[in-house]
Amino acid sequence: MATIAVLGALDTKGLEHAFVADCIHRHGYQSILIDVGTGGPAQFEPDITREQVAEAGDLDLQALMSRRDRGECVTAMSKAAPALLQRLHSEGCIDGVISLGGGGGTAIATAAMRALPIGFPKLMVSTLASGNTAHYVGTKDIVMYPSIVDVAGLNRISKRIFTRAAGAISGMVGAEPLTDDSEKPIIAASMFGNTTDCVNEAKRHLEEAGYEVLVFHSTGAGGRAMESLIESGLVDGVLDVTTTEWADELVGGVLTAGATRLEAAGKAGIPAIVVPGCVDMVNFGQRDSVPLKFEGRQFYIHNPQVTLMRTSVEESRKIGEVIAEKLSVYQGPVSVLLPTKGVSVIGIEGQPFYDPNADRALFEAIRAGLPKRVPVIERDTSINDPVFAKACAEALLDLLRAADR
Repeated sequence: MATIAVLGALDTKGLEHAFVADCIHRHGYQSILIDVGTGGPAQFEPDITREQVAEAGDLDLQALMSRRDRGECVTAMSKAAPALLQRLHSEGCIDGVISLGGGGGTAIATAAMRALPIGFPKLMVSTLASGNTAHYVGTKDIVMYPSIVDVAGLNRISKRIFTRAAGAISGMVGAEPLTDDSEKPIIAASMFGNTTDCVNEAKRHLEEAGYEVLVFHSTGAGGRAMESLIESGLVDGVLDVTTTEWADELVGGVLTAGATRLEAAGKAGIPAIVVPGCVDMVNFGQRDSVPLKFEGRQFYIHNPQVTLMRTSVEESRKIGEVIAEKLSVYQGPVSVLLPTKGVSVIGIEGQPFYDPNADRALFEAIRAGLPKRVPVIERDTSINDPVFAKACAEALLDLLRAADR
């Protein structure tokens, strides 16, 4: 029988978590009630006490609680709870996890959930689920479930929400993924709306060659998710066509993937193709959300919620320098492909972001910053030309074959 971890601060929300555990039992599953509270005594007897959680994280719980610093307690439990859940998962003791909480409880529980692998059922009922949840979810598949009312007692609304949430995690645990016996090697690819044609065509060539291609949307979270999957060791090669997140990171857009973007493949030592796709644009929200310091720049309204800004010559040069710097330390085979007639749909001649001077600065910076051991392959096409897409796929296949010898 499958077992679901019910994790939460049982000193303030013990009755609520016990209610969820009872609902899980009615669905035919077992539960393990885990206390991560650091205040008063637990309202309901846990299966795993806060002392045991603290022990998993090498915490001195008594000293911590004696200082009565709630922020310090939340931070400490956010480090201990992941260690406990990792151990329970590795020992095969749990098949899913659910938690209920406000700010502190959500921080602790989602930190623990992020320590679990992709595909493992994770559900967080939270007062914060309707806002920006990026820092809670990270790069993992955590389901954020709005609590509607505060997690502060059992009433006609909260009981309905908690009952549905218990049903949801039970359903997730009971939904066994379909198995694929093909065991095809995996390629991770990055894509944006402005590089869709390129990636789809390259994907077709790679699949015909026997690979499974996983496509990630380069929206910040997508880039981080791709890097995380590469770090997990599940990826055999990378088709990083859309490195646009570096434009946002350097210029100040909203879709940055952070300063470690482009590092995972190099550290993993796996074959990679890198293209400066869509680095001619910086992403913002609706037009009136663009910072005033950018007034006077070239903009393109992609849709009412997305405003794109053309990168300047100097910004393009800096992006090229960063790409070259990242690739210079790759431990595995990597090649760079440059589409000299435009790095996005709207960056080709006749389109709003056409700027050959900016593109030239980008390409020159990449060439100048790369060591000679990193091949630079140029094609006199735009990025979405089928000829360029095929060149990307063939270049990656060449690296993969060479790595297998």
